[in-house]
Amino acid sequence: MAPVATTEATVLNLVTSSTRAVNERLTSPEAPKTVTVTGPQGAHALACGLDSDIDVTIDGHVGYYCAGMNQHATVTVNGNAGVGVAENMMSGKVHVKGDASQSAGATAHGGLLVIDGNAAARCGISMKGVDIVVGGNIGHMSAFMGQAGRLVVLGDAGEALGDSLYEARIYVRGTVASLGADCIKKEMREEHLTELRELLDRAGFDADPSEFTRYGSARKLYNFHVDNASAY
Repeated sequence: MAPVATTEATVLNLVTSSTRAVNERLTSPEAPKTVTVTGPQGAHALACGLDSDIDVTIDGHVGYYCAGMNQHATVTVNGNAGVGVAENMMSGKVHVKGDASQSAGATAHGGLLVIDGNAAARCGISMKGVDIVVGGNIGHMSAFMGQAGRLVVLGDAGEALGDSLYEARIYVRGTVASLGADCIKKEMREEHLTELRELLDRAGFDADPSEFTRYGSARKLYNFHVDNASAY
């Protein structure tokens, strides 16, 4: 493939360049502060491993693991995202303006993931501190084994929400098909309304926090107890 051509507007074109070449440009010490990537054509692992204060806009749909391992950077996808968008993100912001496939934000430790549309199964699986805000619905087994962070859903949630949850907090405005093992409905106190309002503002959603229900861990599966054997 030809080397990445950088114009005065800092546009990187994936039609004429490889994903590796674009990623190398985005992660180089000389990378510009603002970049637009055109013609992604569903490319996998695009804008991965960014670790600087760079603003990347991707004009089109992306494949697997876009913006994985992100630190500090802001990545905006003007389209849909495949499996594992923002997986293992540490900080920064990833904004998907369409829908996201399975395992969005998987294992992410920090930062903010915003999905304007729907997110498929296992959204926030094993989340470890990330904040995830979804404007539409989420699929089954979302926040499975969620250890820390917040998952906010403006639509509905699929089956087994929060299965085997640790200390991640979940807020859902719509209906929940079913709760997973050890996940229960919890009281929405003023501190949670304040937290949720701040998260919605950061994600750019105009919604009333009082319309949401909070879910969290019943804390019965941390250690094995014979009385809880049926829940395992």
